[in-house]
Parts: sequence; C-alpha cells; structure tokens
Amino acid sequence: MRNDIEFRTTDGTLLRGWHYVPEGPGPFPTVVMATGLSGVKEGGRLPDLAERFAAAGLAAVVYDHRNLGTSEGTPRQEIDPLLQMRDYSDAVTFAETLPQTDLERIGAWGSSLSGGHVIVLAGQDRRVRAIVAQVPMVSGRECGQRLVPAPALAAAAAFQRADRGARMAGEAPAMIPVASPDPTAPAALPTPDSWEFVQTHNDLPTYRNEVTLRSMELLTGYEPGLLIERVSPTPMLMIVAEDDLVCPPELQFAAYSRAHEPKKYVSIRGGHFDVYRDAPAFDRAAEAAVAFFTEHLGAAG
Repeated sequence: MRNDIEFRTTDGTLLRGWHYVPEGPGPFPTVVMATGLSGVKEGGRLPDLAERFAAAGLAAVVYDHRNLGTSEGTPRQEIDPLLQMRDYSDAVTFAETLPQTDLERIGAWGSSLSGGHVIVLAGQDRRVRAIVAQVPMVSGRECGQRLVPAPALAAAAAFQRADRGARMAGEAPAMIPVASPDPTAPAALPTPDSWEFVQTHNDLPTYRNEVTLRSMELLTGYEPGLLIERVSPTPMLMIVAEDDLVCPPELQFAAYSRAHEPKKYVSIRGGHFDVYRDAPAFDRAAEAAVAFFTEHLGAAG
C-alpha cells in the first residue's frame, strides 16, 4: 500500500517520497513525516514507522527534505531549517490534494531537527490537528554551544566567513561531515553515537555523510522552542530520550513546560539515535506516536 509521490513546493522545488495508505475505503487521517538533519526517507526506520501508522488506519506522506535524498534542490546537502519547515506546510497542502486524505484530520510527525519543524508548523498552520515532536531540536544556539567547544566555534566562524566569500565568487560550498570517527574533528554532530548511527546508512544509496558548512550557520539561528507556546490548542506529544547527547533532554523539557495544554510527555530510555534503531526504544516511541495520533485524529472512516 505504498505509492511513489512527488510534489512541488511554493518556490518550485520538487520533493519526492512515498504515500502509505491503509486498507479500506477511507478517507483516512493522514500524518506528514520527514527525517531529521541530513537523513533520508529510507533510513532511521522511517518506513517501519509509516507502516505502523498505516496498520493503525493512519495514512502517511513521507518525503525527503529539499537538497537531500531523492528530492531536488541546490546546493546539495544544504540544510536550511526555515525552508524545510515551510516545505512541511507545502506537504500538508499536497496531502490535501490526495483523495485518501481526510482534510479535517491531518497531523505532522518530526524527529530531531524536524521535531522542531513540526512545533513551528503547528504554531502557524491550524490545518495541522496534532503533532508528535520526537527528540526535537528546540534551540539551535543552545544545542550548538553544548555540542561544540568554544574554541572550535571561534574557528568555525572564521571558516564560515571564508566560505561566504568563496560562494559569492561562484565557488562550490565548503562541506563538513555529519559525523566523524574522530571526536575532535569538525563535524555537524560530533558525538560517538552520531558516528555509530551514520554507519547504519552505509547501504543507503541516497545518503551522504556531509552537509554544507553554511548549514551549521543556519542551524544555530533556528529556535523552534520560541514558538512552542503557540502550538496550543493543537495537541502535542513530545518524546524525549533520557540520555540524548545531540538534543539535551533538559532543553526539551524546558520547552515542553512552556507549552500549553493539550500536551503529553513521554520519556524513553536511551540516547538520541536509539529511537531510530534500538528495538525497545523504537517500539515505545512508535507505540506512543500511534496511540497519540489515533486519540486525536481518530480511526479511518
């Protein structure tokens, strides 16, 4: 029950993905989904989660972010969080064009960086009737300062300045790895579990372990947590990993505490990437998301 899809954003970028459709006549409550940071739709057990939604009577629109995977967009491997968030809204619009979609029961799921996107989306787009923000990045500045030592941040600023000049002169953008086996080497996510997780993507032909240097500059200015008080009255589930080194749980809980009802908080044992690969952590997160969307979007029919 999975179909290939493609749709254009309001700026003309072609995004590609899949549409999961439950059995039955429909129309179905529908969840819009995308990965975090540099991920692609084939990774992070995203297909498994979409299949669980479909088994529960929830359709799912899953797609690759612009500049990544099978989607179009340049520069390749550039992560622009504001454009990604706006693309989520365009994905909702695309979902509305599908005959299997119940227009009054559309939700959004996001994880890590896209967990922040769905917070912003829900605060601005009332077509979205429920969101699940899994291990969300709620503050680019705070996450960046905790991940990267101050001397490295200063060095990065010099590299970014040189990169701006080079790009203006027409040169290719500078790149850095998403993760590295050397914890002291420049990387977007300089944690040991980040490198371990990236290795699980080695067999994915559309994944690349690199992002543009400018991506890091754009990410540090992205603050989804500032809009969390605007999510209500849209119901929100926040799923937090207790030992998260990428998106510190205390930052997520602080943001959650500012959100208004209706909301729910689920704590999962493990690190940031365990919700994508570890069976107990993935199962608990998936079960919580299915139950939440079923409660607030209802069943098919």
